[in-house]
Amino acid sequence: MSPKSTCICKYIRPFQTKTRFIILMHPKEYKKEKNGTGHMTKLQLENSEIIVGVDFTNNNRVNEILTKEKSSFLLYPGKDNFNLSLRKSSEINSIMGNNPHIFILDGTWPCARKMLKLSKNLQKLNRVSFDNKIKSKFIIKQQPEALCLSTIESVYTVINLLKEGDLEQCETTGFLIPFEKMIAYQLEYMLNPNNKNYRSTANSEIIAKNMYKKNTERSIIYEQES
Repeated sequence: MSPKSTCICKYIRPFQTKTRFIILMHPKEYKKEKNGTGHMTKLQLENSEIIVGVDFTNNNRVNEILTKEKSSFLLYPGKDNFNLSLRKSSEINSIMGNNPHIFILDGTWPCARKMLKLSKNLQKLNRVSFDNKIKSKFIIKQQPEALCLSTIESVYTVINLLKEGDLEQCETTGFLIPFEKMIAYQLEYMLNPNNKNYRSTANSEIIAKNMYKKNTERSIIYEQES
């Protein structure tokens, strides 16, 4: 499959949000320009940016945002977080304000945990999360739990919850199309016997990636790739 045929550019439809999404991307993810969903999320959201690093304690841009924007939050799972799935619209508006800034850790589980452990400024942020009840469509990547979502799926979920809370009025229809097309392209490539890198075991491997250990309902929010 040629690079031209796998290009998702024609499916990108950027739109504006009141919320600013700051994607804190691990260097390993930054290299995945073709299939990294953090990059894809940035392309879809006009009010977003990517900051690459591991320890953001002394990162000038991150600290500039934290100094100027008091309504800053970290999207991260946890029992004591501000759970968007359980809050009324009045509570969401009261807590998050009109133009919140949400930081997202874009990396594997181990990388994301390390980023937070090292970044003392992020540790001080109020955290938001949501109750996820859907399976990720990212079936070509191994996920540690059934309810883990990619970065773009997590942001899509958050925006829709903020819409329910009357904080956002944007139209999210089509937001996941570039992601879905990317998955379709990669599946076609992996399962096409005419490709020189075709693997006869690819189908069984993909099916296996959809088999997860039993999991209780929990809040999962950032990209889990391995």
